[in-house]
Amino acid sequence: MASTLSQLKLGWPHGLRAKLLRRYEHKPLVSCLVGLYGCRWRRYERSFTQPGECCCNKVEGVSFVLLLVAFCLTLVFLYFWGQAKNDYNDFDWFNFGILGFWFPWSVVLLVIAAGFFTYITVLTLLAVCLLSEGQKLYLHWSHKIGILVSLTFSIVATAVLSDLWSKEWKTLLLSFQITAPYLHVGGVLLMTALAWTIALHFFRMSSRVRQGLILGFYLSILSALYLVPLGLYSPCIKEDGTLGPAPALLGHRGAPMLAPENTLMSFEKAVEAGSEGLETDVTISFDGVPFLMHDQTLKRTTNIHEVFPNRTDQPAAMFTWSELESLNAGAWFLSHDPFGTVGSLGADDRLRAEKQPVCSLRDFLQLAARKDKLVIFDLYRPPRGHPYRDTWIQRTLEVIQNESSILSSQVLWLPSDLRALVQEMDPELQQTSGSRLPLEELQSNNIMKLNLHYSAMSAQLVREYAAVNISTNLYVISQPWLFSLAWCSGVQSVTTNAPQILTSMRSPLLVMSPDEYNLMWILTDVASLVLILVIFFFHWWRERGLAFCTGGKITPDNGTYSKFKTELSDIWSVSSTHSQAERTPNLATVSEH
Repeated sequence: MASTLSQLKLGWPHGLRAKLLRRYEHKPLVSCLVGLYGCRWRRYERSFTQPGECCCNKVEGVSFVLLLVAFCLTLVFLYFWGQAKNDYNDFDWFNFGILGFWFPWSVVLLVIAAGFFTYITVLTLLAVCLLSEGQKLYLHWSHKIGILVSLTFSIVATAVLSDLWSKEWKTLLLSFQITAPYLHVGGVLLMTALAWTIALHFFRMSSRVRQGLILGFYLSILSALYLVPLGLYSPCIKEDGTLGPAPALLGHRGAPMLAPENTLMSFEKAVEAGSEGLETDVTISFDGVPFLMHDQTLKRTTNIHEVFPNRTDQPAAMFTWSELESLNAGAWFLSHDPFGTVGSLGADDRLRAEKQPVCSLRDFLQLAARKDKLVIFDLYRPPRGHPYRDTWIQRTLEVIQNESSILSSQVLWLPSDLRALVQEMDPELQQTSGSRLPLEELQSNNIMKLNLHYSAMSAQLVREYAAVNISTNLYVISQPWLFSLAWCSGVQSVTTNAPQILTSMRSPLLVMSPDEYNLMWILTDVASLVLILVIFFFHWWRERGLAFCTGGKITPDNGTYSKFKTELSDIWSVSSTHSQAERTPNLATVSEH
């Protein structure tokens, strides 16, 4: 009896080992995977990979490689275009200038990119699941065409945008300063999850060359991901207590998401949203009235095609002020909906927006004076033949000094033309430079502020200028992640299309100390490495056990394709002996009775 119990105790680890060695065929799941991936819905069309076999033939291997390439390219393009959202409005108006009609091409491109990425991702997941189930890959020809179309779209779109809008690559690089910590964790988790499939096929391959290739490729990517944080820089990874105040907000042409740009309504909305300053663009009418208009012509933001249909391509500066007053500068906002925000406006705001006129510089300055706001503006020189072509700066200064109640100290003077003359005429103006110049030149010109594109963002640059009392303003920043980066970099102010969004932010999206980041990085890498080693050891142990128990042959049997009769029979024999001993009376005991 004691020997029987001993055998039973030994049977438990044998049973556990048998269960671990056993492989299960998940028939419904496999049938669904094969059907979706290869459009092969019949049971007999499924095929398993035997030990030593490759997971697919050469054609299917090439298709699988193209699928992985398509996944990477569609992911990169989707990420790139997603991070470019800050400049969608510029992209759409750029196309408006070329095509002559308005359409939200940026959103359409985003939807198409997301659609292709989703499609390729689903195919990639199906392939990985099939490989994890020990199935041979067979991709249907329609999916092969879909992969080629996705590849073509990603390559062409990337090439075209790189040629026409190359500065967006700087935006992409900036985005890594915010997203890289999260991308690192996501990438490590993905490669860790793939370890199961990689280990399964690695130990089932008979070719040393294939084993070396697959393991070398996998370890190369994994090592690169583990070491990525060594080359990561982010101004938002900083010591506790070193984060400065949030940058002040300057409404870019007002609040163009809430009202038609460069109108009084837009500037009033910017003030209501918490803007500390207002940015605009100024040109001068034919009869000498400075007014607000960003474009060289009036066809984008007015109804000139209705009022002056024969003058739509004429420069805005060639119209008299009385002609400009007859135009509507708000109805286009409701019909085009450039930011997709018109639906959030109430009935009163829509009615008011629809009736906005062209705004004069004087009215703009009066609003800023009443609200005690800073102003900054680009000043366009009139075209040849214009009466004020050579006196446009003097005429603008007249409006600031004599026709409005704004203080000169509230004006950030940006135009670089005749700067010495301007300082002589009005020394109270805050001289502002729109370009990065040597510190000596900036100081000699009494520059108090820099107005730079956000792609020039640099924490070191901001610190260097701040050390000599020169503040930095970046334009145009409308996305929270870019605002977070500017905040962490110590930027003093930003020009934005979305003051109503950024003013509600209480802290940057990412702020952590170097110690916290190093701890997150190390724990992620160590946990991943340990889990991968466990997975590889398990597959090594199981494949070794399979070879020992079955002689290297795997045979399907009632839903499983690895049953090990040797160990199972030992277990059942021990169990049967024990059961028989319990049912059969002891002969010695019977004879006594």
